[in-house]
This record gives sequence, C-alpha cells and structure tokens, in this order.
Amino acid sequence: MQRALEQGRAAGAHGDVPIGAVVLDAAGNLVAEGGNERELMGDPTAHAEVVALRRAAERLGEWRLTGCTLVVTLEPCTMCAGAIVASRIEHLVFGAFDARAGAVSSLFDVVRDPRLNHRPRVTGGVMEQECAALLDAFFAERRL
Repeated sequence: MQRALEQGRAAGAHGDVPIGAVVLDAAGNLVAEGGNERELMGDPTAHAEVVALRRAAERLGEWRLTGCTLVVTLEPCTMCAGAIVASRIEHLVFGAFDARAGAVSSLFDVVRDPRLNHRPRVTGGVMEQECAALLDAFFAERRL
C-alpha cells in the first residue's frame, strides 16, 4: 500500500485526485503501477486502477491478470470494479472506503456479484486512515 500511496501523491502533484494503484504478481513482485491521470491525459477512464491494469497487461503480454493482486488507495468505482472483474485479478486490496462512489462494498458490490463469472477476493480498509488523509488534504486545499 505504501507504493500505491506514492503513486497517489504523484497524481496529486500534477493536479489529479491523489489515488494510486499497483499490480503485484502471485509472488508479490511489482508488475505495474499507476496513479490517476484523468487531468494529465484528458481521459475520463484514466483512473489509477485502469492505468495500472493496462500497464500490467502490457508488461505481461496478457489481458488476463490471473494470480495478480491489485492494491489501490481508494475503494474502486463502478467502472474500475468492472475492469477488475474483466481482468481476472485474483485479489483486490484497497485502503479508504468511498461512501459516494464505492462499488466494492459502500454503494455496490460489483466484484463479488454471484452472477459474474469471476469474483476476486477482497480486502478493504488497509491503511485506511493514511489513504483517507491523502484525499482529505487534497480536497481541503482545493476548498480554500
């Protein structure tokens, strides 16, 4: 999660919401990482999770990220939850819960819907306070 927080800080430094993500292989080795790039790239789909998943698929030469873990600082939204299911991520780990847009437990539970053909294991609330503090500081600065 520390590495994901670093990616979040980097995203915040260029004006994006400070959310970061990393993809680890089954042995725990870093495969790819990314932060929000919506503002940077002018792309509404450039959420940290999607950026990291794209980079992992490119590096591995395979869209199926079977056996991989995605670690992200904020509970994924509906779009990202769908991408996680589609990519066949084995384990999703997230930090802060997102009461407004979270699609893993807060508003919806897309990734564990029994009607889907793939359901990753989920661990939420990892370093929750640190992840939430990064977001809180970012938005507090913008409200001044």
